[in-house]
Amino acid sequence: MENSRRKFIKQSAIFAAATYAGTMGMSAKSYGRIIGANDRVRVGVVGFSDRFKDTLLPCFLNHNKELNFDIVGLSDLWNYRRDLGIAHLKAKFGHDIKACRNNDELYATKDLDAVIISTADFQHALHTIEAVKASCDAYVEKPFAETMDDAKAAFKAVKASKQIVQIGSQRRSGENYTNAAKFIQDGKFGPITAVDLVWNVNQPGRWRRPDLVAKLKEEDIDWKRFLLNRPNEAFDPRKYLEYRLFWPYSSGMPGQWMSHQIDTVHWFTNLKHPRSVVANGGIYTWKDGRRNWDSMVAVFDYGQPDSTDGFQVTFTSRMQNSVGDVGEVYYSNGGELNLITNKVSPKGGLRQQEASAMGMKANLLPEFDLSKTEVKAATGANMGGDALTSGHMRNWMECVRSRKTPNAPVEAGYSHSIANIMTNAAVRTGAKAVFDEGKQEVIANGKVFKY
Repeated sequence: MENSRRKFIKQSAIFAAATYAGTMGMSAKSYGRIIGANDRVRVGVVGFSDRFKDTLLPCFLNHNKELNFDIVGLSDLWNYRRDLGIAHLKAKFGHDIKACRNNDELYATKDLDAVIISTADFQHALHTIEAVKASCDAYVEKPFAETMDDAKAAFKAVKASKQIVQIGSQRRSGENYTNAAKFIQDGKFGPITAVDLVWNVNQPGRWRRPDLVAKLKEEDIDWKRFLLNRPNEAFDPRKYLEYRLFWPYSSGMPGQWMSHQIDTVHWFTNLKHPRSVVANGGIYTWKDGRRNWDSMVAVFDYGQPDSTDGFQVTFTSRMQNSVGDVGEVYYSNGGELNLITNKVSPKGGLRQQEASAMGMKANLLPEFDLSKTEVKAATGANMGGDALTSGHMRNWMECVRSRKTPNAPVEAGYSHSIANIMTNAAVRTGAKAVFDEGKQEVIANGKVFKY
Protein backbone atom coordinates (compact mmCIF):
# COMPACT_ATOMS: atom_id res chain seq x y z
CA MET A 1 0.00 0.00 0.00
CA GLU A 2 1.32 3.37 -0.98
CA ASN A 3 1.67 5.92 1.79
CA SER A 4 1.30 9.55 0.75
CA ARG A 5 3.27 11.87 3.01
CA ARG A 6 3.80 15.60 2.63
CA LYS A 7 4.74 18.68 4.60
CA PHE A 8 1.54 20.58 5.21
CA ILE A 9 0.89 20.70 8.95
CA LYS A 10 2.68 23.09 11.25
CA GLN A 11 1.63 22.48 14.76
CA SER A 12 2.66 21.91 18.33
CA ALA A 13 2.05 18.62 20.06
CA ILE A 14 0.50 19.98 23.23
CA PHE A 15 -1.80 22.78 24.34
CA ALA A 16 -1.19 24.53 27.64
CA ALA A 17 -3.69 23.41 30.21
CA ALA A 18 -5.01 26.94 30.40
CA THR A 19 -6.52 26.60 26.93
CA TYR A 20 -8.88 23.86 27.97
CA ALA A 21 -12.40 25.23 28.37
CA GLY A 22 -14.85 24.20 31.03
CA THR A 23 -15.01 21.34 33.48
CA MET A 24 -17.05 18.20 33.79
CA GLY A 25 -18.77 16.91 36.89
CA MET A 26 -16.87 14.55 39.16
CA SER A 27 -17.77 11.00 40.04
CA ALA A 28 -16.28 9.33 43.09
CA LYS A 29 -13.76 7.72 40.79
CA SER A 30 -12.74 11.03 39.17
CA TYR A 31 -12.60 12.78 42.56
CA GLY A 32 -10.25 10.07 43.72
CA ARG A 33 -7.98 10.83 40.78
CA ILE A 34 -7.86 14.51 41.64
CA ILE A 35 -6.80 13.96 45.23
CA GLY A 36 -4.46 11.13 44.27
CA ALA A 37 -2.89 12.59 41.17
CA ASN A 38 -0.04 10.07 41.25
CA ASP A 39 -2.38 7.06 41.14
CA ARG A 40 -2.05 4.93 38.02
CA VAL A 41 -4.83 5.22 35.43
CA ARG A 42 -5.74 1.75 34.15
CA VAL A 43 -6.71 1.66 30.47
CA GLY A 44 -8.38 -1.01 28.36
CA VAL A 45 -8.15 -1.39 24.59
CA VAL A 46 -11.35 -1.92 22.60
CA GLY A 47 -10.23 -3.40 19.29
CA PHE A 48 -6.65 -4.28 18.31
CA SER A 49 -6.90 -2.43 15.01
CA ASP A 50 -4.16 -1.21 12.71
CA ARG A 51 -5.05 2.31 13.80
CA PHE A 52 -4.49 1.41 17.44
CA LYS A 53 -1.29 -0.58 16.89
CA ASP A 54 0.40 1.81 14.48
CA THR A 55 -0.77 5.23 15.68
CA LEU A 56 -2.77 5.41 18.91
CA LEU A 57 -0.50 3.11 20.89
CA PRO A 58 2.75 4.90 19.91
CA CYS A 59 1.08 8.20 20.85
CA PHE A 60 -0.05 6.75 24.18
CA LEU A 61 3.49 5.51 24.83
CA ASN A 62 4.81 9.03 24.26
CA HIS A 63 3.10 10.14 27.48
CA ASN A 64 2.02 7.19 29.63
CA LYS A 65 5.07 7.06 31.89
CA GLU A 66 5.04 10.77 32.61
CA LEU A 67 1.30 10.82 33.28
CA ASN A 68 1.25 7.38 34.97
CA PHE A 69 -1.13 5.57 32.61
CA ASP A 70 -1.01 1.84 31.98
CA ILE A 71 -2.78 -0.61 29.68
CA VAL A 72 -4.22 -3.59 31.53
CA GLY A 73 -6.67 -5.30 29.17
CA LEU A 74 -7.60 -5.81 25.53
CA SER A 75 -10.90 -6.81 23.94
CA ASP A 76 -11.07 -8.16 20.39
CA LEU A 77 -13.66 -10.48 18.86
CA TRP A 78 -11.14 -12.30 16.64
CA ASN A 79 -8.90 -14.72 18.50
CA TYR A 80 -6.03 -14.20 16.01
CA ARG A 81 -5.89 -10.45 16.50
CA ARG A 82 -6.56 -10.78 20.20
CA ASP A 83 -3.52 -13.04 20.59
CA LEU A 84 -1.38 -10.70 18.47
CA GLY A 85 -2.51 -7.76 20.55
CA ILE A 86 -1.79 -9.40 23.89
CA ALA A 87 1.71 -10.39 22.78
CA HIS A 88 2.38 -6.91 21.40
CA LEU A 89 1.20 -5.15 24.55
CA LYS A 90 3.07 -7.52 26.86
CA ALA A 91 6.25 -6.67 24.99
CA LYS A 92 5.58 -2.94 25.24
CA PHE A 93 4.54 -2.79 28.90
CA GLY A 94 6.47 -5.67 30.42
CA HIS A 95 3.54 -7.23 32.29
CA ASP A 96 0.52 -9.43 31.69
CA ILE A 97 -2.46 -8.02 29.83
CA LYS A 98 -5.97 -9.39 30.36
CA ALA A 99 -7.28 -10.99 27.15
CA CYS A 100 -11.01 -10.43 26.64
CA ARG A 101 -13.22 -12.09 24.03
CA ASN A 102 -15.64 -9.18 24.12
CA ASN A 103 -16.30 -5.88 25.84
CA ASP A 104 -18.40 -7.44 28.59
CA GLU A 105 -15.32 -9.29 29.77
CA LEU A 106 -13.20 -6.14 29.51
CA TYR A 107 -15.57 -4.05 31.63
CA ALA A 108 -15.57 -6.77 34.26
CA THR A 109 -11.90 -5.90 34.84
CA LYS A 110 -11.40 -4.61 38.36
CA ASP A 111 -10.76 -0.87 38.65
CA LEU A 112 -10.75 -0.18 34.90
CA ASP A 113 -10.63 3.61 34.50
CA ALA A 114 -10.61 4.34 30.77
CA VAL A 115 -10.64 2.79 27.30
CA ILE A 116 -9.30 3.53 23.84
CA ILE A 117 -11.88 2.64 21.17
CA SER A 118 -10.76 2.00 17.58
CA THR A 119 -13.23 -0.53 16.24
CA ALA A 120 -15.28 -0.52 13.02
CA ASP A 121 -16.75 2.86 12.10
CA PHE A 122 -20.37 1.90 12.77
CA GLN A 123 -19.45 0.55 16.22
CA HIS A 124 -17.88 3.69 17.70
CA ALA A 125 -21.08 5.24 19.05
CA LEU A 126 -22.37 2.00 20.59
CA HIS A 127 -18.99 1.20 22.11
CA THR A 128 -18.94 4.71 23.59
CA ILE A 129 -22.26 4.00 25.27
CA GLU A 130 -20.82 0.79 26.76
CA ALA A 131 -17.79 2.68 28.05
CA VAL A 132 -19.59 5.51 29.83
CA LYS A 133 -22.17 3.13 31.30
CA ALA A 134 -19.22 1.23 32.78
CA SER A 135 -17.98 4.55 34.27
CA CYS A 136 -14.96 4.60 31.99
CA ASP A 137 -13.49 7.61 30.23
CA ALA A 138 -12.92 7.06 26.52
CA TYR A 139 -10.77 8.10 23.59
CA VAL A 140 -13.05 7.31 20.63
CA GLU A 141 -11.90 7.21 17.04
CA LYS A 142 -13.91 9.09 14.47
CA PRO A 143 -16.42 8.97 12.90
CA PHE A 144 -18.46 9.24 16.08
CA ALA A 145 -21.57 7.75 14.45
CA GLU A 146 -22.84 6.69 11.02
CA THR A 147 -26.60 6.97 11.75
CA MET A 148 -28.58 9.57 13.66
CA ASP A 149 -30.09 6.90 15.93
CA ASP A 150 -26.60 5.90 17.06
CA ALA A 151 -25.40 9.51 17.29
CA LYS A 152 -28.34 10.59 19.45
CA ALA A 153 -28.09 7.57 21.75
CA ALA A 154 -24.34 7.99 22.30
CA PHE A 155 -24.58 11.76 22.77
CA LYS A 156 -27.31 11.30 25.36
CA ALA A 157 -25.31 8.62 27.20
CA VAL A 158 -22.17 10.74 27.36
CA LYS A 159 -24.00 13.86 28.52
CA ALA A 160 -25.78 11.87 31.22
CA SER A 161 -22.46 10.58 32.50
CA LYS A 162 -19.52 12.29 34.15
CA GLN A 163 -16.96 10.70 31.86
CA ILE A 164 -14.23 12.37 29.81
CA VAL A 165 -14.77 11.50 26.14
CA GLN A 166 -12.33 12.67 23.49
CA ILE A 167 -13.34 12.26 19.83
CA GLY A 168 -10.41 11.38 17.55
CA SER A 169 -10.50 14.69 15.64
CA GLN A 170 -6.84 15.46 16.20
CA ARG A 171 -6.79 18.71 14.24
CA ARG A 172 -8.30 20.26 17.37
CA SER A 173 -4.95 19.68 19.10
CA GLY A 174 -2.84 21.40 16.43
CA GLU A 175 -1.31 24.83 16.98
CA ASN A 176 -1.96 25.88 13.38
CA TYR A 177 -5.64 24.93 13.55
CA THR A 178 -6.05 26.63 16.92
CA ASN A 179 -4.49 29.81 15.55
CA ALA A 180 -6.75 29.60 12.49
CA ALA A 181 -9.82 29.26 14.70
CA LYS A 182 -8.79 32.30 16.74
CA PHE A 183 -8.00 34.37 13.65
CA ILE A 184 -11.46 33.72 12.22
CA GLN A 185 -13.37 33.97 15.50
CA ASP A 186 -11.65 37.28 16.37
CA GLY A 187 -13.05 38.77 13.16
CA LYS A 188 -9.64 39.31 11.56
CA PHE A 189 -10.44 37.16 8.53
CA GLY A 190 -13.75 38.77 7.70
CA PRO A 191 -16.88 36.84 6.73
CA ILE A 192 -16.10 33.43 5.21
CA THR A 193 -17.16 33.31 1.57
CA ALA A 194 -16.18 29.73 0.71
CA VAL A 195 -14.23 26.71 1.98
CA ASP A 196 -12.48 24.04 -0.09
CA LEU A 197 -11.82 20.67 1.56
CA VAL A 198 -9.82 18.13 -0.43
CA TRP A 199 -8.56 14.61 0.30
CA ASN A 200 -6.94 12.94 -2.71
CA VAL A 201 -4.80 9.80 -2.67
CA ASN A 202 -3.62 7.21 -5.19
CA GLN A 203 -3.72 4.04 -3.14
CA PRO A 204 -5.26 0.95 -4.79
CA GLY A 205 -4.88 -1.01 -1.57
CA ARG A 206 -6.36 1.60 0.77
CA TRP A 207 -8.70 -0.10 3.25
CA ARG A 208 -8.01 -3.52 1.71
CA ARG A 209 -6.76 -6.40 3.93
CA PRO A 210 -6.49 -9.43 1.59
CA ASP A 211 -3.95 -11.34 3.69
CA LEU A 212 -6.06 -11.04 6.84
CA VAL A 213 -9.29 -11.79 4.93
CA ALA A 214 -7.79 -15.13 3.91
CA LYS A 215 -7.11 -15.99 7.58
CA LEU A 216 -10.49 -15.13 9.07
CA LYS A 217 -12.98 -17.96 9.69
CA GLU A 218 -16.48 -17.53 11.06
CA GLU A 219 -15.84 -19.87 13.97
CA ASP A 220 -12.99 -17.61 15.13
CA ILE A 221 -15.20 -14.55 15.84
CA ASP A 222 -18.60 -13.64 17.21
CA TRP A 223 -20.23 -12.40 13.99
CA LYS A 224 -23.55 -11.46 15.60
CA ARG A 225 -21.79 -9.39 18.24
CA PHE A 226 -19.84 -7.66 15.45
CA LEU A 227 -23.07 -6.66 13.66
CA LEU A 228 -24.51 -5.01 16.78
CA ASN A 229 -27.63 -3.17 15.55
CA ARG A 230 -26.97 -3.49 11.81
CA PRO A 231 -29.28 -5.65 9.64
CA ASN A 232 -28.48 -9.33 9.80
CA GLU A 233 -26.14 -10.35 7.01
CA ALA A 234 -24.28 -13.57 6.27
CA PHE A 235 -20.71 -13.78 7.55
CA ASP A 236 -18.26 -12.07 5.21
CA PRO A 237 -14.61 -11.67 6.22
CA ARG A 238 -14.27 -8.67 3.91
CA LYS A 239 -17.01 -6.78 5.74
CA TYR A 240 -15.37 -7.59 9.06
CA LEU A 241 -11.87 -6.49 8.03
CA GLU A 242 -12.48 -4.13 5.10
CA TYR A 243 -15.58 -2.52 6.61
CA ARG A 244 -14.61 0.95 5.32
CA LEU A 245 -15.54 -0.26 1.83
CA PHE A 246 -19.01 -1.47 2.79
CA TRP A 247 -22.09 0.48 3.82
CA PRO A 248 -23.77 0.27 6.40
CA TYR A 249 -20.59 -0.60 8.32
CA SER A 250 -18.93 2.62 7.16
CA SER A 251 -19.72 5.54 4.88
CA GLY A 252 -16.15 5.40 3.57
CA MET A 253 -14.83 8.77 2.48
CA PRO A 254 -17.20 10.95 4.56
CA GLY A 255 -16.67 9.06 7.79
CA GLN A 256 -12.96 8.41 7.38
CA TRP A 257 -11.74 11.66 5.86
CA MET A 258 -14.38 14.33 5.57
CA SER A 259 -15.19 14.07 9.28
CA HIS A 260 -11.75 15.52 10.07
CA GLN A 261 -12.11 18.44 7.71
CA ILE A 262 -15.76 19.37 8.15
CA ASP A 263 -15.07 19.49 11.89
CA THR A 264 -12.84 22.52 11.28
CA VAL A 265 -15.83 24.34 9.74
CA HIS A 266 -17.96 23.70 12.81
CA TRP A 267 -15.12 24.63 15.15
CA PHE A 268 -14.05 27.83 13.37
CA THR A 269 -17.60 29.16 12.84
CA ASN A 270 -19.49 27.75 15.84
CA LEU A 271 -22.10 26.39 13.40
CA LYS A 272 -23.38 22.96 14.39
CA HIS A 273 -24.18 21.49 10.99
CA PRO A 274 -24.89 22.36 7.33
CA ARG A 275 -28.23 23.76 6.22
CA SER A 276 -28.19 21.42 3.22
CA VAL A 277 -25.97 19.04 1.23
CA VAL A 278 -25.96 17.87 -2.37
CA ALA A 279 -23.45 15.20 -3.34
CA ASN A 280 -22.47 12.58 -5.87
CA GLY A 281 -20.15 9.62 -5.68
CA GLY A 282 -19.34 6.48 -7.58
CA ILE A 283 -17.07 3.49 -8.01
CA TYR A 284 -15.18 4.46 -11.14
CA THR A 285 -11.80 2.74 -10.87
CA TRP A 286 -11.42 0.19 -8.06
CA LYS A 287 -14.12 -2.35 -9.01
CA ASP A 288 -13.29 -4.91 -6.35
CA GLY A 289 -16.74 -5.60 -4.91
CA ARG A 290 -16.84 -2.57 -2.64
CA ARG A 291 -20.07 -0.69 -1.89
CA ASN A 292 -18.51 2.66 -1.00
CA TRP A 293 -17.23 5.14 -3.56
CA ASP A 294 -13.70 5.70 -4.84
CA SER A 295 -14.56 9.27 -5.92
CA MET A 296 -17.01 11.82 -4.55
CA VAL A 297 -17.92 15.50 -4.41
CA ALA A 298 -20.19 17.17 -1.84
CA VAL A 299 -21.40 20.78 -1.71
CA PHE A 300 -22.63 22.15 1.62
CA ASP A 301 -24.65 25.26 2.39
CA TYR A 302 -23.65 26.72 5.76
CA GLY A 303 -25.07 29.65 7.69
CA GLN A 304 -27.57 30.61 10.33
CA PRO A 305 -31.04 29.06 9.93
CA ASP A 306 -33.58 31.20 8.04
CA SER A 307 -30.86 33.54 6.82
CA THR A 308 -29.72 34.45 3.32
CA ASP A 309 -26.18 34.97 4.62
CA GLY A 310 -23.79 32.06 4.56
CA PHE A 311 -21.19 30.32 2.45
CA GLN A 312 -20.54 27.13 0.51
CA VAL A 313 -18.17 24.34 1.49
CA THR A 314 -16.99 21.80 -1.05
CA PHE A 315 -15.47 18.42 -0.20
CA THR A 316 -13.77 16.49 -3.00
CA SER A 317 -12.04 13.16 -2.66
CA ARG A 318 -10.64 10.57 -5.03
CA MET A 319 -8.61 7.40 -4.63
CA GLN A 320 -6.98 7.18 -8.07
CA ASN A 321 -4.90 10.37 -8.32
CA SER A 322 -3.27 12.31 -5.52
CA VAL A 323 -2.96 15.69 -7.28
CA GLY A 324 -4.43 18.30 -4.98
CA ASP A 325 -3.20 16.45 -1.91
CA VAL A 326 -5.02 16.85 1.41
CA GLY A 327 -5.99 20.03 3.20
CA GLU A 328 -8.39 22.87 3.90
CA VAL A 329 -8.50 26.38 2.41
CA TYR A 330 -10.81 29.13 3.72
CA TYR A 331 -11.67 32.18 1.61
CA SER A 332 -12.88 35.68 2.43
CA ASN A 333 -13.24 38.77 0.28
CA GLY A 334 -9.79 39.81 1.48
CA GLY A 335 -7.78 36.67 0.81
CA GLU A 336 -7.32 33.11 1.98
CA LEU A 337 -6.49 31.10 5.08
CA ASN A 338 -4.61 28.08 3.79
CA LEU A 339 -4.12 25.10 6.09
CA ILE A 340 -1.92 23.33 3.54
CA THR A 341 0.70 26.10 3.57
CA ASN A 342 -0.36 27.27 7.06
CA LYS A 343 -0.48 30.87 5.92
CA VAL A 344 -3.02 33.67 5.81
CA SER A 345 -2.46 35.79 2.72
CA PRO A 346 -4.18 38.39 0.49
CA LYS A 347 -4.24 35.88 -2.38
CA GLY A 348 -7.41 36.40 -4.42
CA GLY A 349 -8.53 39.32 -2.25
CA LEU A 350 -10.17 42.53 -3.36
CA ARG A 351 -7.43 44.86 -4.65
CA GLN A 352 -7.59 48.65 -4.87
CA GLN A 353 -8.02 48.82 -8.65
CA GLU A 354 -11.09 46.59 -8.61
CA ALA A 355 -12.40 48.19 -5.42
CA SER A 356 -12.10 51.75 -6.74
CA ALA A 357 -14.19 50.93 -9.80
CA MET A 358 -17.07 50.17 -7.44
CA GLY A 359 -16.41 53.02 -5.01
CA MET A 360 -15.04 50.60 -2.42
CA LYS A 361 -11.80 50.24 -0.47
CA ALA A 362 -9.41 47.33 -0.77
CA ASN A 363 -9.58 44.96 2.17
CA LEU A 364 -6.58 42.73 1.58
CA LEU A 365 -5.53 40.47 4.43
CA PRO A 366 -2.03 40.72 5.87
CA GLU A 367 0.52 37.94 5.53
CA PHE A 368 0.28 35.79 8.64
CA ASP A 369 1.88 32.47 9.63
CA LEU A 370 -0.42 30.13 11.52
CA SER A 371 2.48 28.23 13.05
CA LYS A 372 6.23 28.54 13.39
CA THR A 373 6.91 24.82 13.83
CA GLU A 374 6.95 22.57 10.79
CA VAL A 375 6.49 18.82 11.11
CA LYS A 376 5.38 16.07 8.77
CA ALA A 377 1.84 14.88 9.07
CA ALA A 378 1.01 11.56 7.45
CA THR A 379 -2.08 10.76 5.42
CA GLY A 380 -1.29 7.13 4.75
CA ALA A 381 -3.10 4.30 6.47
CA ASN A 382 -0.15 3.82 8.84
CA MET A 383 0.51 7.24 10.33
CA GLY A 384 2.81 6.21 13.16
CA GLY A 385 2.93 8.32 16.29
CA ASP A 386 2.33 11.60 14.45
CA ALA A 387 2.53 14.83 16.41
CA LEU A 388 -1.12 15.87 15.95
CA THR A 389 -2.45 12.59 17.30
CA SER A 390 0.20 12.51 20.02
CA GLY A 391 -0.89 15.93 21.25
CA HIS A 392 -4.53 14.89 21.04
CA MET A 393 -3.89 11.72 23.04
CA ARG A 394 -1.99 13.69 25.67
CA ASN A 395 -4.82 16.20 25.92
CA TRP A 396 -7.24 13.36 26.66
CA MET A 397 -4.91 11.81 29.23
CA GLU A 398 -4.43 15.13 31.01
CA CYS A 399 -8.18 15.73 31.03
CA VAL A 400 -8.79 12.28 32.49
CA ARG A 401 -6.76 13.50 35.46
CA SER A 402 -7.97 17.11 35.61
CA ARG A 403 -11.63 16.36 34.63
CA LYS A 404 -11.53 19.34 32.28
CA THR A 405 -13.26 19.28 28.90
CA PRO A 406 -10.98 17.85 26.18
CA ASN A 407 -10.23 19.56 22.89
CA ALA A 408 -12.69 17.41 20.91
CA PRO A 409 -15.68 16.76 23.21
CA VAL A 410 -18.74 14.73 22.29
CA GLU A 411 -20.41 17.80 20.75
CA ALA A 412 -17.71 17.83 18.06
CA GLY A 413 -18.41 14.20 17.22
CA TYR A 414 -22.15 14.76 17.12
CA SER A 415 -21.80 17.69 14.72
CA HIS A 416 -19.45 15.95 12.29
CA SER A 417 -21.78 12.93 12.35
CA ILE A 418 -24.69 15.09 11.19
CA ALA A 419 -22.64 16.41 8.25
CA ASN A 420 -21.42 12.90 7.36
CA ILE A 421 -24.90 11.40 7.47
CA MET A 422 -26.32 14.25 5.40
CA THR A 423 -23.62 13.61 2.79
CA ASN A 424 -24.25 9.88 2.78
CA ALA A 425 -27.98 10.49 2.42
CA ALA A 426 -27.46 12.90 -0.49
CA VAL A 427 -25.31 10.46 -2.46
CA ARG A 428 -27.39 7.36 -1.76
CA THR A 429 -30.78 8.97 -2.47
CA GLY A 430 -29.75 11.47 -5.15
CA ALA A 431 -31.67 14.16 -3.24
CA LYS A 432 -30.70 17.30 -1.40
CA ALA A 433 -30.29 16.40 2.28
CA VAL A 434 -31.40 18.76 5.04
CA PHE A 435 -31.49 18.55 8.82
CA ASP A 436 -34.66 18.67 10.90
CA GLU A 437 -33.53 20.55 13.99
CA GLY A 438 -36.61 19.67 16.02
CA LYS A 439 -36.48 15.95 15.36
CA GLN A 440 -32.68 15.83 15.08
CA GLU A 441 -33.01 13.80 11.89
CA VAL A 442 -31.48 13.89 8.41
CA ILE A 443 -34.16 14.27 5.74
CA ALA A 444 -33.85 13.33 2.05
CA ASN A 445 -36.75 13.10 -0.41
CA GLY A 446 -39.02 14.13 2.44
CA LYS A 447 -38.13 11.02 4.45
CA VAL A 448 -35.91 10.33 7.44
CA PHE A 449 -32.68 8.75 6.19
CA LYS A 450 -31.74 5.53 8.02
CA TYR A 451 -29.71 3.29 5.74
